[in-house]
Amino acid sequence: MNASVGDIALRPESAGDAGAVRALLEEAFGRPAEAALVERLHADGDMVLALVAAMPPAVVAGFIAFPRLQIETAEGLHAAVGLAPLAVATPHRRRGIGSALVRAGLDCLAARREEIVFVLGDPAFYGRFGFSVEDARAFASPYQGPHFMGLRLAADAPRRGKVCYPAAFDGLG
Repeated sequence: MNASVGDIALRPESAGDAGAVRALLEEAFGRPAEAALVERLHADGDMVLALVAAMPPAVVAGFIAFPRLQIETAEGLHAAVGLAPLAVATPHRRRGIGSALVRAGLDCLAARREEIVFVLGDPAFYGRFGFSVEDARAFASPYQGPHFMGLRLAADAPRRGKVCYPAAFDGLG
């Protein structure tokens, strides 16, 4: 998967991006928690997909992560995906980079036959990609509320259950 937005290339995150991703997340969120989350998701093997928006010479202007989630249902466990975190460096905001990262990530997940994605965020932003509070309402989650949304990528995705996040999310405040 390689795409672009102007002079910015969208590509899978590589190990060499770790320092730049950490710096971007700390700048974007004003704290180290999201950077530590991403590092732990990688270390624990809970990252399904991570993409960067890179520009020459070696600037990471944006980042998006899709960790593995589980849905507990009466029939058993089902794989799901989360979207967290998404960040764009301050000087590169309002150029469509965040939207391009979300679209590219969702396209990759659909191609990999993932069934459902959850996000906690602004419904006005994420609603543009098909996420809805209604799609998440029947799922129990520690993030349940007006900003917890779901997006069904497959018709046979679970319709209810308990969404379980990996241990890396336990310390996120």
